[in-house]
Amino acid sequence: MQSLQKITSRFVPLRIENVDTDQIIPARFLKATTKEGFGKNLFRDWRYENDDESQPKKDFVLNQSQYSGDILVAAKNFGCGSSREHAAWSIQDYGFKVVVSSFFADIFKNNALNNGVLPVTVTDAFLQQIFVQDATATLTVDLEKQTITIDATGASEQFEINAYKKTCMLNGYDDIDYLLSIRNEIEQFEQAKK
Repeated sequence: MQSLQKITSRFVPLRIENVDTDQIIPARFLKATTKEGFGKNLFRDWRYENDDESQPKKDFVLNQSQYSGDILVAAKNFGCGSSREHAAWSIQDYGFKVVVSSFFADIFKNNALNNGVLPVTVTDAFLQQIFVQDATATLTVDLEKQTITIDATGASEQFEINAYKKTCMLNGYDDIDYLLSIRNEIEQFEQAKK
């Protein structure tokens, strides 16, 4: 995984509540066993007419050229539904590093953290402040300070993250990388127990 410490980026606003994992990545695309290639099917049924890539739906936000960036801002209850890890894979593979919402389904939130995507939970009021920004606005997410800021207004909020997952994301560690990073401490502990 890549480390994520601080990011300033434009954002893609997805003003749809209760987005479930089947809408994020439809079940028919779950046949692959590696994480690569899922991004092209992110929100597939919302992006294309009749599942035809040559017919993008002009009103869907990912098909609107004025929106871009490393941050997806979603409405309340993002990632509900099934526990498929592929939803986090598709978001990460598409290029999003951060997803902002006022509520995440727990399993999706954990899957995102395990796959290098930072879920940032904000209040409903702060979420609405983000949604009223124009397409050129940027957000700054500072993982070390656990803050998210709307750069144009200076409005900022704190967000929570598990300390272990924060360490992993700051350093670009998956669970195995983390264990390897404390290998000496583990070996010292083992020696002390003998």
